Amino acid sequence: MVAVQIEHLKKHFSVPQREAGLLGVVHSFFQPKKKIVRAVDDISFTIDEGELVGFIGPNGAGKTTTLKILSGVLYPTAGMVRVAGHIPWRREEEFLKKITLVMGQKNQLLWELPAMDSFLLNRAIYEIPKEEFKQTLEELVSLLEVEQLLTTPVRKLSLGQRMRLELVATLLHRPRILFLDEPTIGLDVVAAQNIREFITAYNKKTGATVLLTSHYMGDITQLASRVCIINEGKLIFEGSLAKIVDRWVNEKVIRVLLTNEPNMQELSEIGEVISYQFPRVEIRIPRAAAPGAAARLLQKFSVADLTIEEPPIEEVIRKIFTNSKR
Repeated sequence: MVAVQIEHLKKHFSVPQREAGLLGVVHSFFQPKKKIVRAVDDISFTIDEGELVGFIGPNGAGKTTTLKILSGVLYPTAGMVRVAGHIPWRREEEFLKKITLVMGQKNQLLWELPAMDSFLLNRAIYEIPKEEFKQTLEELVSLLEVEQLLTTPVRKLSLGQRMRLELVATLLHRPRILFLDEPTIGLDVVAAQNIREFITAYNKKTGATVLLTSHYMGDITQLASRVCIINEGKLIFEGSLAKIVDRWVNEKVIRVLLTNEPNMQELSEIGEVISYQFPRVEIRIPRAAAPGAAARLLQKFSVADLTIEEPPIEEVIRKIFTNSKR
């Protein structure tokens, strides 16, 4: 079944414009000028129940605006949206109990108090039965390994610790749909990996639907089964990461570990040498030529190891954004 349905969604903002200086102030007072910003500009897609979908794009692309509309924080300018069968901006109690919005740059935990106080407050807000609250809290605390942090004032915790406790707070009411906006932003490598592993485990265990935005491709490649790419308010791609590669990548990279110094002229005849620091070489070649290029390397050079790889996904996404502006 469909958990999230978006059809021709638009969200436009009217932004005041003013010239610099005193004259600009006077003009803006008597002849105010406004500019229409199309934050979300006619996008459509659906997400099935239990899917974990990546929603990616550069800063200002419209990702957070879309999530705020889906969670009922903003009204759209036009279009149709259904989340768990509800119209989000009606903010019905049944709808609010089915969803959660986690924003990596926003805190909901009470700063001066231990996280447990915030959890008890959420229990009251969502009217969670005592036994259900206890069971859910134990499960989340165990999954996120935060038992020792529950009684520590939030202000004394690290960013990674706070983020894990933020997730506990937002999931106590067992939402069926999670909107995660940059959940790993600012975290170190270990903390970010812990959050990714938790999201994966929660998705598999509960069957919850997840829409995830992130600037870190590690989040997307590790978590998402499908991606929606947005740029300047428009949806420019929807599909699997494999489809992105098939559609946008015409080259591969051969990484070679050599045992003897090579003849650089002969290497350059095989493909574009993009990196060389003996004994390691990286060569870029057309996708179709990869098997033949690998065979020639093995025949002509003393090779200890050889791999054929796709370009980094970050490079692919950057190429898509560049092409979409033309």
